Amino acid sequence: MSQSTFRHAQPYSLADYGWDEACAHAFAPHRDAGLIPARIVRAERGSCEAVTDAGILRAEIPGAADQKNALSPPCTGDWAALRPATTNHGPVLHAVLERRTALVRSTASRTSRGQVLAANIDTVAVTVSLGTPLKHGRTERMLSLAWESGAQPVVVLTKADQCADAQLAAAEVSEVAPGTDVLVTSAATGLGLDTLTAVLNGTIVLLGPSGAGKSTLGNQLLGEDRLATAAVRDVDGKGRHTTAWRELIPLPGGGVLLDTPGLRAIGLHYAQDGLEQSFAEIDRLAQDCRFTDCAHVSEPGCAVLAAVEAGEIPQRRLDSYHQLLRENAYAASRTDARLRTDREAAKKDITRHLRATYQFRERQL
Repeated sequence: MSQSTFRHAQPYSLADYGWDEACAHAFAPHRDAGLIPARIVRAERGSCEAVTDAGILRAEIPGAADQKNALSPPCTGDWAALRPATTNHGPVLHAVLERRTALVRSTASRTSRGQVLAANIDTVAVTVSLGTPLKHGRTERMLSLAWESGAQPVVVLTKADQCADAQLAAAEVSEVAPGTDVLVTSAATGLGLDTLTAVLNGTIVLLGPSGAGKSTLGNQLLGEDRLATAAVRDVDGKGRHTTAWRELIPLPGGGVLLDTPGLRAIGLHYAQDGLEQSFAEIDRLAQDCRFTDCAHVSEPGCAVLAAVEAGEIPQRRLDSYHQLLRENAYAASRTDARLRTDREAAKKDITRHLRATYQFRERQL
């Protein structure tokens, strides 16, 4: 194997990147075929960086994956089977193991395909800055994505030193994050960092907009200034994208950090279960509505509307729920339409093939 095959070596093993008995069991058929286990550290078009027990190497992605299925290209966090390098060719990605969890959003192009932001994650740290006015609608979006992923969300309030009353802000955020721990932190003072370290476990992804303090928070977890940071703009509190790509980094105390670029758009992609978790109080009240298909708009006997009128649920919260439901329904309809189109195209291909076969047979007579 050439020296250029390995990007760099490191003292870590696959276990440091989360390899366990479940991974070994899933990989067993590939091991019998002479393949080697790996975890995708960074994915690019046509190639990826993957960690193995021998170090981190660059592997080719044959055919740049199946373009008809947007979830098929490898993603940071994927467990994979690599075909070892030969004297004539470098290592090649052979298969991606089934994902245990996946953080998926709609693509920026607004097509029916989803974009996988991270795979096989255990904890989603939804980062919300206290240095700027709170935007609960954005927090609800991120939590819906996080719950839908199958991982455990944790809301991390950053920059508490820039907030006049951080505990009041935490109580406000807790109202829109049922079933989720809400932690107040400050990288400048060290507030809450010990508690945060104790709560986060496994493979941890930092999710949030630019300027929320994800990279600064990541550096605190890593114990070194490894992730690039930049100050936010004073005029609007927004930050620049200091993280240019997603990558995996082992944490000194155990676990793996997956840093992501700041997200300008956080579109839902078929996240019905995530919405039910994020708006658990509305979902619970809906069980008492007179009609099982109640839309909570103007129906008589609606328990949700009664709760809003009684002041138990803010109108803003219900409006956000309706908005995200509409967006999710639209995403689902686009997905269904694409699947119908694919099925129709397959039928047409079969018909054309049969017609050509019959025409060939007739010419042979």
